[in-house]
Amino acid sequence: MRKYNSLDKALIIYVRYIVVAFVQSSPNRNKEGIIIIMDKLLDLTRDFDVAKAAFEVYLDEYDRADDKIHLKIVHTYGVVDAAEDIARRMGLGEEDVQLAKVIGLLHDIGRFEQIKRFDSFEPGTMEHAAYGAQILFGPEKMIRRFVKDDRFDSLICTAIEKHSDFKLEGITDERTLLHAKLIRDADKLDNCRVKLEESMETLLGVDEKGVGEGVIAPKVWESCMAKESVLSSDRVSKVDYWISYIAQYYDINFPETYEIMREHDYVKRIMDRVPYALPETQEKMDILTAEMEEYMDERIRNKK
Repeated sequence: MRKYNSLDKALIIYVRYIVVAFVQSSPNRNKEGIIIIMDKLLDLTRDFDVAKAAFEVYLDEYDRADDKIHLKIVHTYGVVDAAEDIARRMGLGEEDVQLAKVIGLLHDIGRFEQIKRFDSFEPGTMEHAAYGAQILFGPEKMIRRFVKDDRFDSLICTAIEKHSDFKLEGITDERTLLHAKLIRDADKLDNCRVKLEESMETLLGVDEKGVGEGVIAPKVWESCMAKESVLSSDRVSKVDYWISYIAQYYDINFPETYEIMREHDYVKRIMDRVPYALPETQEKMDILTAEMEEYMDERIRNKK
């Protein structure tokens, strides 16, 4: 995945120099407009570095040694990388790529306070997405610590506020909708890695055997067979939580995201992490995995 190093930024400066020289030699060109565009592109590459440095300062308010805090720090940077990967595969412009990275960096900023207060990821303790949008765009305007340019405040706020909604609704602006979909995909994509790398005790409070001992609740299975995400309130056992992590991948917006998931064989690997005590549970997990992979492949084949 591409990172912008000093050589990349030097190249942008050089390109700007060439463009400026070109427009100055062409009296009919819109010199000011083109120069402003180049300056904004340069600012965007700077902005993410500034935002990242400010984010690291923000994290100093929390216990980085805490397993849940550490998980969310690693997840945040994983989402940044995932957002950039998806955006570049989609062929988005550089401004949208940089926007996607900034949104990825800040999307879970509310999680850290949730963990500090409640030591939990449960939605019943705090609506972390709404809280994150509130602290960033409330009266204190914490967003200015991370992004000096206010042109995209509404877009960034909406994308963060809605990134964990059960269903994405109520967005009419096309570009805002694009980024709201993109952060939801990037979040789920890195959560594939999380479900494979993090300890089960950190994720669900029990080991793999404990997760696999439960029975899948009827409402949870109905959602899976309807190719829908599972409502949090329908989950009863730890295995319900685990199967819901797979069912959420029906709510992916872009085939590029599915391409990455298939390249890493994420769904099968997540399913195989847990030993299921009951044959009927194992059978249902096999069915869900097969149907999910078929669904992903169809979405990839139908990619426009």
